[in-house]
Amino acid sequence: MPFEIEYFHARVLVEVESWPVDILADYARLVELLIEHGPSLRLPHSRAFGDGLFELRPRGRSSIGRAFYCFMVGKRVVVLHAFIKKTHQTPDRELKLARKRLKELQDG
Repeated sequence: MPFEIEYFHARVLVEVESWPVDILADYARLVELLIEHGPSLRLPHSRAFGDGLFELRPRGRSSIGRAFYCFMVGKRVVVLHAFIKKTHQTPDRELKLARKRLKELQDG
């Protein structure tokens, strides 16, 4: 049974949809892999950040996107936060926001 993709908030989906077309196309491909493989998806497509937080790693010619997500009961994947990466390292504020949203989901 495939996984289902949900978004933490409509703003997260709006952010993803605003990405450049080449990154958006790669994101769509990676989401299909995530739906099929779930937690088995690994580098270079997905990376674990610990405590149930993962990042999807779409790329394009113009730049790089990142989408933080988690797994929930019932084969659900929740995309918590998405952004276009402008530096080599993931900015702390982006990671903190994703962890905050993950905690909100876990605490109910």
